[in-house]
Amino acid sequence: QVQLAESGGGLVQAGGSLRLSCAASGGYFSLSVVGWYRQVPGSQRELVAVLTSGGRTNYADFVKGRFTISRDNAKNTVYLQMNSLKPEDTAVYYCKVSLGPREYWSQGTQVTVSS
Repeated sequence: QVQLAESGGGLVQAGGSLRLSCAASGGYFSLSVVGWYRQVPGSQRELVAVLTSGGRTNYADFVKGRFTISRDNAKNTVYLQMNSLKPEDTAVYYCKVSLGPREYWSQGTQVTVSS
C-alpha cells in the first residue's frame, strides 16, 4: 500500500511560480511511474505531466515549457515546478504513483492563479 502526502498549492498571481511536492510512503517508489494531473469542477481530470522510472517525461501541450516534473527517489518524492502560471492553470492538482497495475492518488491540492 502506498500513501501520498501532497503539499505546495496555494494562491499566486499570474506569471508567478509554485512547486508542488508529493511524498510517498511504502516501497518501490523508484520503480514507479509518477504523474501530475489536474481537475476543474465540471471537467474530467487531465494529465499534466508524467515521469517514468527510467527518466522519460511527457507533458501536456498546455504546460510545455512552463512546468517541470522531477523526482527524488531517495526521498520518495515527486515534484511539479510550475512557472509562468496562468489563470487557466487554476485547478485541483493530484499526483499519481503507478506500480504495475496499481495506482495511488493523492488527496489533491488547490492551485489558484489570479489575473
